[in-house]
Amino acid sequence: MNEKLKTNLREFYSSRSGKAGAILFLIFFIVSFLVILLFPLNFGNTVWSNPVYWSDNPKAAPPFWISSFNSNSYVDHVTFSSSIPDEIVDCIQCPNKYYYYFELDHTSDNFPTFLSFSYDNVTFNQESPFVKIYVERPDGKTILVYRDVVTPPLSNETPPYVKYGNSPFRINLSGDNTVSSNLISFLSSDLNIHTTISEISGRNERIIFGNLIHDDVESFEALKGSYYITVEFTLHDQRDSIGNVKFVSGGSKYGFMGTDALGRDLALGLLYGFPVALFIGLVTSTLTTFIGTSLGIISGYVGGKTDIAIQRFSDILSNIPLLPVLIFLLFVIGPKLWLVMIILIAFGWPGLTIIVRSMVLQIRTGQSIESAQAIGASRIRIMYRHIFPQLAPFIFAQLIFFTPAAILAEASLSFLGLGDPSIPTWGQILENGFRTGGVYIGYWWWILPPGILIVLTAMIFVFIAIAFEPIVNPKIKKYE
Repeated sequence: MNEKLKTNLREFYSSRSGKAGAILFLIFFIVSFLVILLFPLNFGNTVWSNPVYWSDNPKAAPPFWISSFNSNSYVDHVTFSSSIPDEIVDCIQCPNKYYYYFELDHTSDNFPTFLSFSYDNVTFNQESPFVKIYVERPDGKTILVYRDVVTPPLSNETPPYVKYGNSPFRINLSGDNTVSSNLISFLSSDLNIHTTISEISGRNERIIFGNLIHDDVESFEALKGSYYITVEFTLHDQRDSIGNVKFVSGGSKYGFMGTDALGRDLALGLLYGFPVALFIGLVTSTLTTFIGTSLGIISGYVGGKTDIAIQRFSDILSNIPLLPVLIFLLFVIGPKLWLVMIILIAFGWPGLTIIVRSMVLQIRTGQSIESAQAIGASRIRIMYRHIFPQLAPFIFAQLIFFTPAAILAEASLSFLGLGDPSIPTWGQILENGFRTGGVYIGYWWWILPPGILIVLTAMIFVFIAIAFEPIVNPKIKKYE
C-alpha cells in the first residue's frame, strides 16, 4: 500500500499541472494559516462591518502603487497620531498648555480629499478643556482652523470626569461649519475676500492648502510645501490629561489594494477571504464526498430494500433545483454561511451516491470480495477494507472537483446579495463593487482582485484534478 501511494505521488508530481496546483494550494494554505493566526476571529463584525473603524480612510481610493505612473496626480494619505504632547507649558496660576506638532509635506497638484481630527480619553476635574488647531502654510500665513470646548460634565457626574473613553471624538474638518467660519475670517483679514459659509461649504481643505487663482472662492490651485499643524489643549487642572490625538490628511490612494466606498481596506478583506474560501470548499466537499461514498457503497453492496430506499431518496434530491431552494431558505432563515454549507452538502451527495453504487455493483462480483465472504468477513469489513480501497482514487478525484464547486456556489450567492454579512468573502466584495456602481465608474481595484482570486482558487483544484486523472484512469497514462 505504501509503495502504491509513493507511485501515485510520483505520478502526480511528474505533471506540470500537479506541481502548479500543489504550489498554489500551499501558498493559499500558508496565507490562510497566517490570517487565522493574526486576524481576530470576529473580524467581520468588529472590524469589517464597523464603519467607525474605517472613518479615517479615504473612500474609493486606488492602491498606493498607482502613483508610480503619475506621482503628482495623487495625494498621499497621512495620519499623525500621538499620545504624548510635544510640549507642555505648566503654569501654577493659569491654565496648562499641551502642544502637539505635526509636519505635513504636500507635493501633489491636487488637494487632500478630507481633513479629520480626533482625540480620546479626556480626563478633567474642574472646567472642560478646550482645543485649538493652527495650520502654518508654506507662504508663512497661519490659520486658526478649529477651536472648541470638550463636552462639559452632566449634572449627575462627579470628578474626575472622563470623556470619549469608549470611542474617540472625531470631527470632519473639511465639512464642519465652525471650520468654515474660521476660514471666512482668514479670507477676510488676509485676502480681503468676503464670502459666506454656503459658498465655501465642502471646500475647507482647498482654502487651507491652496491659493486663490482669481478674486473669488471658486478657483484654487494647490500650494506645495511644508505645512505645520499645531494642536493646542488648554487644561485647567494639574491632574487633567489627554489620551491619543490624531490628525488625518486624506489621500487619493491607500493601501496595497485600495479601498471601497466605505473606506474599508480591500487588502484586509481579500486576505480574510482566503481561509473562508478554503473552509467552505474543503469542509463542504469532504462531508459531501463522505456521505455520497458511504451511501453509495452501502447501496451497491447491501442491495435489497436498502438499495431501493437510498436510490429513490437520491433520485428525489438530485431532481430538486438547488438554487431556488438556497434562495428561499436564505430569505426565510437569513443569510448564514453555515446554512449555505448545509444545503450544499444536503443536495450535493446524491449524484456521487448513484455513481459509486454502479461501481460497487461491478466490484462486489470480483474474486477478492467473494474470497472475503467465504472466510466469513463482516459486511462492514468488506466495504471498508476491500471495496473502498478500489474506489479511493476516484473518490478523491470527486472530492477535488466538489471543492471549487462549493467555493463558486458561495461566491455566486454572495454576488446575488445572499451572503453572510458577518463574514467578508470575495463574492461579497465583488457584489459590493457592482451594487455601488464601482464597475461603471472604473474602480477596477474593487472588481478585478476578488474575481481573479475566485477563478484562481477554482483553477488550483482543476490543476490537481488533471494531475490525478492518470492515477484514476491508468489507461491515459503517458509513458516516456
